[in-house]
Amino acid sequence: MTRGRDVAVAVAALAMLASLGGQAGAASCGNGPGGFESWKREFSAEAQGKGIGAAGIGALMQTNYASATIAADRGQHSFRLSLEAFMAKRGAATIVSRGRSLKQSQAALFASIQQRYGVPPGPLLAIWGMETGFGSQRGNQNMLSSIATLAYDCRRPEFFTDQLYAALKLIDRGAISPSQRGSMHGEVGQTQFMPKNILAYGTGNLDVAANALSSTANFLRAHGWRAGAGYQPGEPNFAAIEAWNAAQVYQKAIAIMGRQIDGE
Repeated sequence: MTRGRDVAVAVAALAMLASLGGQAGAASCGNGPGGFESWKREFSAEAQGKGIGAAGIGALMQTNYASATIAADRGQHSFRLSLEAFMAKRGAATIVSRGRSLKQSQAALFASIQQRYGVPPGPLLAIWGMETGFGSQRGNQNMLSSIATLAYDCRRPEFFTDQLYAALKLIDRGAISPSQRGSMHGEVGQTQFMPKNILAYGTGNLDVAANALSSTANFLRAHGWRAGAGYQPGEPNFAAIEAWNAAQVYQKAIAIMGRQIDGE
């Protein structure tokens, strides 16, 4: 074989390896609906290779590009408000009033949760009220379409790719339906769990309040909650509230409302 022939063969081999490497890489993200169907096919092949079954793959292929989710993702402005403005906008006074009432009427449930997880009623009720108005506003978007769209979108694909894999696993297990409804970013249930947290901390159907509250307490305990310790900023349990939501105004609002509900 001549030297020129050797070089040609080597170049061809490198080109083939480069092509294979491109096929093995992650599905390409996009910034609009145009590439979503192609992305689904690429992602489905990757998901099959990672053990996602026929139910999950079938559900993924039925998803639609969620334009409303993208619009909501680009328009999150309330977390930039001052604490006072944020609490007023979210109806903190109403949450505290309703939370106190539910603390009394559901005393046995909250006593059981506190005995098991060490979390008192206040922060759980504050989270429940903040997330869904105590179950009245759980969202009406297709959960899987929302998460698949965000996994495809170039803004935060890594975070939502993990969430999408978790959602597909839950569908494969029959834990959630492909038609599950949720909020704009794929949060579901009474206290708005993302799929990875459902896998890790879920204690049943999260559209049922008792399950959602137990799951929330389970999450907080797993993130360092200590029974009897304080949960205001600077106190030991505030770190668990920080783990629930990254926005500082949200964290502080939960701590304040929780304290008021607990009567402290």
